[in-house]
Amino acid sequence: MATVHSLTAERSAAMPDRALKRIVIASVAGNAMEWYDFFVYGTAAALVFGKLFFPANADPLIGTLGAFAAFAMGFVARPLGGIVFGHIGDRYGRRASLVWTLLIMGFATFGIGLLPTYDHVGVWAPVALVALRLLQGVASGGEWGGGVLMISENAPPEKRGYYAAWSQLGVGGGFVLSSAAFLAVQALPHEQFISWGWRLPFLASIVIFALGVYIRHSLPESRDFKNAEEAGKTSHMPVLEAIKRHPKEILMAMGLRVAENGGAYIFLAFSLVYGKFVGIPNSTMLIGVMLAMVIEMVAMLLWGKLSDRIGRKPVYMIGAVSLAVMAFPFFWLLDTHSTPLIWLALVLGTAVCHGAMIGTLPALVGELFSTEVRYSGVALGHEVASIFAGGLSPLLATALLLRYHASWPVAVFLIVLSLITVVTLRFTHETRQR
Repeated sequence: MATVHSLTAERSAAMPDRALKRIVIASVAGNAMEWYDFFVYGTAAALVFGKLFFPANADPLIGTLGAFAAFAMGFVARPLGGIVFGHIGDRYGRRASLVWTLLIMGFATFGIGLLPTYDHVGVWAPVALVALRLLQGVASGGEWGGGVLMISENAPPEKRGYYAAWSQLGVGGGFVLSSAAFLAVQALPHEQFISWGWRLPFLASIVIFALGVYIRHSLPESRDFKNAEEAGKTSHMPVLEAIKRHPKEILMAMGLRVAENGGAYIFLAFSLVYGKFVGIPNSTMLIGVMLAMVIEMVAMLLWGKLSDRIGRKPVYMIGAVSLAVMAFPFFWLLDTHSTPLIWLALVLGTAVCHGAMIGTLPALVGELFSTEVRYSGVALGHEVASIFAGGLSPLLATALLLRYHASWPVAVFLIVLSLITVVTLRFTHETRQR
């Protein structure tokens, strides 16, 4: 491990700012395009997929649940993508892995736009939909780690936290792009939207796909990977080697994700359920969530920059502890039915609590692993945790609300998520100087 790190320091001259900025912009753009494809399914699942791809004579709610069950399959498939593309990224290069994830994501998303509905082919319609959603999940599972490393492994060590935080802007950008696409097609008459209009955001992905592949193919390879390759330090079985050499670090990455990923889905997804439960207009909640996300995109860069000054652990601890502190006040502010206070709750929950963690996470988890197995280690820790943290948190929160008809059990649940990550941080070494 030390050999690779010293080679990186000794054999690599500092990358010119202009070249680094080009890598950052290209990486964020490619990231946003891939996450557009992943998120556009969620919007369609809520609006039309229940009616179009599941039995027409079933209860509409059952159809919607079926569409969201297929949505969840994307999360289940993400660890597989992390393993496959972690291997490719550590064995053949970060750029090669990222080009392949975009190829698969583009194919799956465009394919969804061409699918026949249940009325035309019966049960094969939902089967094909689930299959393509699984492909989306596999691609996204390899995307996050590669997008992070392409930036962080080219950044100067003293600014790695700030530059690595930029990789997260692609996730927010993809969400905004997918929302804008469906807002545009919903302007069509309802019959046209249901008949063919919903397909347009999926079919438009072919343009995004082509542009994204061009951008990624023109990117230079990660500096750290090139140094390891020249030194003969690439691994033939990086996933197995990561598990063998870094089991503690993989568990750390998973523990760090619990509060970050679980808290995000409570603030951004379950909050919509709770808002409806207490009688807050959907428009108020949706505008608040969008506002909070835009502010967080700026805040995460500031948190990443702060981690370069005071360390990764202190900044991440701010976010994890803030999550516990905000747990009860978050719902108290929603209960006021005051629009400014509702928006304040959403901004504090995302930009402060979640923002401090997600802005620091890319640099922190990358610095836990040695170069030759870094992609695999990051992908394993990040994607396996997403099933249990982000995948289950909104479901558990909704179950608690249904059982107790109150917010306090969900607030306690947030505190538990926070404590898991705080304990993980206590056993995680500071990585800023690595």
